[in-house]
Amino acid sequence: MDFDLFVIGGGSAGVRCGRISAGHGARVAIAESRFWGGTCVNVGCVPKKLMVQAAEYGAWAEDARGFGWDMAVRGHDWAALAARRDAETARLSGIYRKLLEGAGATVIEARARLVDPHTVEVDGRRVTATHIVIATGGVPVRPVFPGAEHCLVSDDLFTLPRRPDRVVLLGGGYIACEFAGILHGLGAKVHQIYRGHLFLRGFDDDIREALAEEMRASGIDLRFDCDVVRVEKVHDGFIVHTTDGRTLEADAVFAAIGRRPNTAGLGLEAAGVRVTDRGAIAVDEAGATSLPHVYALGDVTDRLNLTPVATAQGHALADTLFGAKPRTVSLENVPTGVFTLPPIGAVGLTEAAAAKRGPVDVYLARFRPLRHTISGRDRKTLMKLVVDRRTQHVLGAHMLGEDAPEIIQGIAIALVMGATKQDFDRTLGIHPSAAEEFLTMRQKRPDPLAEAAE
Repeated sequence: MDFDLFVIGGGSAGVRCGRISAGHGARVAIAESRFWGGTCVNVGCVPKKLMVQAAEYGAWAEDARGFGWDMAVRGHDWAALAARRDAETARLSGIYRKLLEGAGATVIEARARLVDPHTVEVDGRRVTATHIVIATGGVPVRPVFPGAEHCLVSDDLFTLPRRPDRVVLLGGGYIACEFAGILHGLGAKVHQIYRGHLFLRGFDDDIREALAEEMRASGIDLRFDCDVVRVEKVHDGFIVHTTDGRTLEADAVFAAIGRRPNTAGLGLEAAGVRVTDRGAIAVDEAGATSLPHVYALGDVTDRLNLTPVATAQGHALADTLFGAKPRTVSLENVPTGVFTLPPIGAVGLTEAAAAKRGPVDVYLARFRPLRHTISGRDRKTLMKLVVDRRTQHVLGAHMLGEDAPEIIQGIAIALVMGATKQDFDRTLGIHPSAAEEFLTMRQKRPDPLAEAAE
């Protein structure tokens, strides 16, 4: 074989797998046709978080008046932000490539596809490999309705030359909710349309409802149980026709309706790699496909589409194949952050999911952060613990509020270690902080089933 390992895809999973494998002494080649670092570095986590922070600064400048600062917010320079954001993503993308080269991997900037179980066609030639990894990530789903060609997708936010004044956002996932906060925070009038009764399906219901309240209070127009009929191009923008019979005027229409595995043109059928009904590559716990020497990692498997999961999977596979340290990555108790305004942090089971396993105790706190007793901003923080009633193990921790992802990251360690509610109770907090509220919650929320029985 030409290589011990050939990796298709230079995102979080592929780069980590290739770099660690090369460090273990394997002969590695990795091909990427778009940009090193994948979605996260270039059109996802990193530039998105920078834009969230830009939106926060405007609100903080307004809040500062309550603390005695004489400040005036005169507007936002979209082009200046875009230039600094793009420079940072380019820097990080370059680091990904340098890490591979430094580890001794053969770096190929071209699209690759499988020809047969051990052969890859790339850059006009064919090479063979003992092991092959597919880590091509995902791509945005495009809508299907009249005028859908006028819609932008999530990648397009990062190439817009100027901020649109009026935005219609389609979708109810974390990308749509984050984009609504970004664009509204930077000065746009935002309408978010979702066909379901409440967005962020899969997150805890109390968190979902509280976020909807916060977004509406900030001035974002949320329309649930609603969908788009068609988008009409007019001389000064677009007219969006919705199922509730209304029309919305917009300068930009974003379709953030989900992502799908990026498997087109990879030669999977020719090689014999099985794909699920949802278009994802089917894998076992170790990432092996229907061909035991071909692996798929990260978003292309459509299991838990998070950058740290993809990175961990890539590292674990490299250690397994070439490092004499076989291991897999658990998808239990994986913490998640949603960088809405305010943000969400969550780890473990939602109340609904935990209740399916047995009786639970729920502890809930909602309060106005100390900062906003002075700023005057009408914003609330919500914290929630879901506890197994029999064992007292904490099954889930959920938070909506400032610094939620930072706080939940620490609590995730406790859940992975099997902490009980009593462990939380005997831990002293840092005062004054929002995080200490997770340690002081003593009052259980009434159990509706128990009350009904009485």
